[in-house]
Amino acid sequence: MRDYTVGGPEAKVAEANGLVDADWYKPKVDRELMKQFMARSNGLAALHVASWFAALAIFGYLAHLSWGTWWAVPAFAVYGVLYGSMSDSRWHETGHRTAFRTKWMNDVVYYIASFMVFREPETWRWSHARHHSDTIIVGRDAEIAFKRNVPFYKFVLELFSFGAFPAELKQWIQNAFGKITNNQKDFQPPETFRISKWASRVYLSILIATVVFSWRIGSFEPMMFIGLPSIYGHWFVVTLGVTQHAGLAENTTDHRLNTRTIYMGPLNRWIYWNMNYHVEHHIYPSVPFHQLKNLHEEVKDQLAPPYKSTLSALREVVYALRRQAKDENFYIQRQLPTSAN
Repeated sequence: MRDYTVGGPEAKVAEANGLVDADWYKPKVDRELMKQFMARSNGLAALHVASWFAALAIFGYLAHLSWGTWWAVPAFAVYGVLYGSMSDSRWHETGHRTAFRTKWMNDVVYYIASFMVFREPETWRWSHARHHSDTIIVGRDAEIAFKRNVPFYKFVLELFSFGAFPAELKQWIQNAFGKITNNQKDFQPPETFRISKWASRVYLSILIATVVFSWRIGSFEPMMFIGLPSIYGHWFVVTLGVTQHAGLAENTTDHRLNTRTIYMGPLNRWIYWNMNYHVEHHIYPSVPFHQLKNLHEEVKDQLAPPYKSTLSALREVVYALRRQAKDENFYIQRQLPTSAN
């Protein structure tokens, strides 16, 4: 069975096979055109973030007004997705510092979104850097969320954050008391451990204050707005996120073989911040969200065919994960165009 432990025995195998910080496939793109694709915009990013906060405010207000009635169910359902799932794409893009042109603007949104999606920001910044340098390399990538030899029902439970939430809460508590995990020590520079400790303390303080306030007023409504949405609103980010890499090849240095690009409608692309163009994002992570569609049009003839819809990708993922629960050697083999290098 594969050992997915970061820094474990598979990490040595990956290094021996030349898979650590390797040279990855890149399609041909005109240099001047790539400069245009990499241009960042404070205005576009601010507009998108403002639309997100506005939606949160509107549905949060509707949820508050409907508290105690059945109308609260759909109101909180939408609020939960905006809070617990949409924050993931904002966390991701600002973590790359590609959303805004200005660094501090990225960081402000990043720390807010990290709390909402329930991730310690500094650890995940470095974890995600490793995810890009060693994408789906067993023993190196800490973000292989959908592993082989795992019963399918566990992935279903993850729709409700049964694995991610308690694991992250445990790390917050450990970091708050000064304990750094083995995962962190493997990919996170020691000089950043201090940030992890203080971020965990601040985040835990917010959660504790929310619980205390709910207890004082005799209602758990405040927790439905802060904390709990990271659980009950988590399902949509799992639904979209599972399509990124699950069921595809491991230990390859070609993102076309371990990552999917999927065509989505405007609503999902707004929620997902164009991360459905995920092959393009992994090949060129410096390209901001608003240019990924244009980049896709430029390089799509050099990539594997994109999936026509989220549903078609999900069908393949469910099939693959069910097969991999019993056969760790099975994976979906992507077909590259004959014109591709």
